[in-house]
Amino acid sequence: MTKEKTETWKFPKAFWVANTVELFERAAYYGLFIALTLYLSRIIGFNDIEAATIAGTFSAILYFLPTFAGAYADKIGFRKSLLLAFGLLTVGYAGLGVIPTMFESAGLVEYGDKTVFNGLDTSFARYAVVPVMALIILGGSFIKSVITGTVAKETTKENRARGYSIFYAMVNIGAFSGKTIVKPLREAMGNEGLIWISYFSAVMTLLGFIVVFFLYKSKETAGEGKTLGDLWDGFIRVLTNFRLLVLILIITGFWMVQHQMYATMPKYVLRLAGEGASPSWYANVNPLVVFTTVGLVTHFMRKRSALFSMTVGMFIMPVSALFMAAGNMMPEGNIIGMHPVAFMMVVGIAFQGFAETFISPRFLEYFSLQAPKGEEGLYLGFSHLHSFISSILGFVMSGFLLDKYCPDPRLFDTHEEWAAAASNAHYIWFFFVGIAMVSAVALIIYGLVVRKLDKKKEVA
Repeated sequence: MTKEKTETWKFPKAFWVANTVELFERAAYYGLFIALTLYLSRIIGFNDIEAATIAGTFSAILYFLPTFAGAYADKIGFRKSLLLAFGLLTVGYAGLGVIPTMFESAGLVEYGDKTVFNGLDTSFARYAVVPVMALIILGGSFIKSVITGTVAKETTKENRARGYSIFYAMVNIGAFSGKTIVKPLREAMGNEGLIWISYFSAVMTLLGFIVVFFLYKSKETAGEGKTLGDLWDGFIRVLTNFRLLVLILIITGFWMVQHQMYATMPKYVLRLAGEGASPSWYANVNPLVVFTTVGLVTHFMRKRSALFSMTVGMFIMPVSALFMAAGNMMPEGNIIGMHPVAFMMVVGIAFQGFAETFISPRFLEYFSLQAPKGEEGLYLGFSHLHSFISSILGFVMSGFLLDKYCPDPRLFDTHEEWAAAASNAHYIWFFFVGIAMVSAVALIIYGLVVRKLDKKKEVA
């Protein structure tokens, strides 16, 4: 009689090394990403629309490339891939800090008897940031695929769930710590603190490089996995699977609203609630809510279908956007020591995080069940296409809405002129209420149509 294998918290050294460097990488990424549109506008000198377009494209490609990068990582081996990734990330993050220094004279402005840095204003200097950000995209695309691949390879059937729970915890701890560092840097150094966030990120990824170089040893994986041709064929199959394509487009509406935590929220809060606001800390409410409630929500919804759970979450999203709009419609005065705009933003972000617990895990479950037998991994590699689409659409839309309803105060001669121009800033969130509602109703219709089609198949 064979002894039944039990779950264990014991994992190989490569597993712990991979999760440790994942924490470093997530701290680096989220520390920068929460302040990226501020950096692009206040330091580099792009207007709201330009900054949003660049940030949205950056985020979109980061979601699209990992599956293809993973195929190459399988060929050259995980250790080499991680060293390449952290090397590119370190150079890229440091480059974002160096660019303003290289072209500093282009951004010096006289304010009374002081000379301050107010952003770059020459086209050559501004667009130097694009190839540097490309290095971060390439490095990040390897990280996403290799770390999750390492967790899969270094766990067994018995302890894989625990392995991924540790991975998920590391991601959230990294995201929380990265966002937390932004506020003290801004308070201590003003806008120049946005430059030093890049150096913080570079230090984090350099630590990751050092840890991988000295400690990461894993099973040889070079030459394994699917070819880029196989992945491209799989991508085409996903795009021609009408049921999956429609679902991806519907869920894109959710992520368009969710991405406003990075696209719209930082500028919106700082412009309306003042420079003393803490958008990076408010954003931390999201991973905190997800981390503390996802298990409970998954447990209570376990007997419900994936589509039902996702629909519940989709109807929470317009409520979250309404809370975000409410702050600018309240009378002046603090709420438990916070500006109304800041307080209601925190409430809205908390509801967004709660909605995510209903949607994200069940979306992956549903997506995997639509894949042909034996191709679940290939299909899941493209399960984040919704974030590719929503990053571009959500960020670009944010740029235009900020420009129209909550413009940059530096464009106005007096505070009164700006206040008049931004009097209807809350209208921004009404657009996202509409997107969330349309997506929620569309998911109900989708569910009805899918059930009808499935019943026809059963009869046939």
